[in-house]
Amino acid sequence: MYWANLIHFYQPPTQKPYWVKRVAEESYVKVIEGIGRYPGARVTLNINAILVELLVKNGYPGLVKKIANLAGDGRIELTQSAKYHPLLPKIPESEIIRQIELNDATNRKFFGDAWKPQGFFPPEMGFSLDVAKTVHKLGYKWIIVDETSFPGGVGKAKSDTIYTIEGMDDFAIFFRDRGFSFRILSAKVETGQEMVAALGERLGGDAYLVTGMDGETFGHHRPGLEHLLFELWNQKQVPCVTISELLAHFPKREATGVLPGTWALLKQDIQRNLPYARWDDPENEIHVLQWKLTDMVLETIAHADPKAKDFTKARELVDAALHSDQYWWASARPWWSIEMIEAGAKDLVVALHATPGVSEATKAEGQQLYYQILELAFLWQKTGKIEQMAKEGDEEIFEHVSDEQKEISTEEKQKMISTLEKQMWETSKAKEFERAARFRDRIRELQEERPLNEHTIEDDWGF
Repeated sequence: MYWANLIHFYQPPTQKPYWVKRVAEESYVKVIEGIGRYPGARVTLNINAILVELLVKNGYPGLVKKIANLAGDGRIELTQSAKYHPLLPKIPESEIIRQIELNDATNRKFFGDAWKPQGFFPPEMGFSLDVAKTVHKLGYKWIIVDETSFPGGVGKAKSDTIYTIEGMDDFAIFFRDRGFSFRILSAKVETGQEMVAALGERLGGDAYLVTGMDGETFGHHRPGLEHLLFELWNQKQVPCVTISELLAHFPKREATGVLPGTWALLKQDIQRNLPYARWDDPENEIHVLQWKLTDMVLETIAHADPKAKDFTKARELVDAALHSDQYWWASARPWWSIEMIEAGAKDLVVALHATPGVSEATKAEGQQLYYQILELAFLWQKTGKIEQMAKEGDEEIFEHVSDEQKEISTEEKQKMISTLEKQMWETSKAKEFERAARFRDRIRELQEERPLNEHTIEDDWGF
């Protein structure tokens, strides 16, 4: 068996320098240094170009250089993506192509000859057949998506076969194993030997495992969890490979249909036929307003004169304003942040106003949408609607995580508690008492035989 692990690094364009530096020190630096230190480590890394710019701007050009060196040595495989991390299925093809080209230009500038992406990581694993067609048209060899996009069901994809998308025989699609990705994120395996044991019968024969997760989880969201990666890279029974290397190891191909989805997709979302529910829920009035404003901005810039004096600046503002975070934090199931909602809406309105040739009526309509978004957000918070929506969201995730953990043994549970206790004390020593309290609550859930809801700890979600 071979293990191909994708790690995703990203920060939004609005991220404050303090947080860029902190996440870099707590996570990125440690993970990248670990790859260099452990000979068995081979990783497929997605780092959105906006983060590369933020790292260089905030004093980490050396980290970018280390990534380039490891990529040049074949220890890291860099993937293509969209520069500002938009939810690709929700924007026009022209914008998808533009975001990919921006990502390519920026990463080529900083990574040089080491920038040779063969595969594609869609932000949030936001996937649709149209997205796949666009990526294929641009010449990439593969795309990685969540296994909920496999029509046969979760856990049903063959592990000895490379799937291609029907009608695209030369374009591979890799389905991330969400169950095993969660095992790693939640420290249900602590050593290489435990990983081997957890794979069980899957170790027999010629097979592969594809996992994918947010890199910030290791060391930032979960202090000390980066050591788990080091343990896994140090084991010998399951060799680490890059995703592209799987193409050579596994010659068997099979065409498949595909389903839209994201890596945050839950059973309830599938039942409601809402593959992008955490970013675009028609029952969420704020989402409706956000996308109305977004679509207005995109339509306006599409009809603006590219030769106009201020067009280039307006175009850049629109590019950055499309990041997915603003919609995520408006989901309230359970993620919520008025600050992120306001910042996203403001960026869109600023881009709208900067667009040459935009009418005063359109400016006024955009401004009104901004006010409506903010008024509704404050109303929801004031009336307690957010608490109710967050409670329902927690219950949905709780049910999902219950399914993921139904096979957990008493021994596994105790190991998870031990790991969480270490993380709790590390955050306490750093005087990060709110984060420590979250670890404490997760420990109590396990001790009370409730499933671990690790995603109430994270700022983002990637299982």
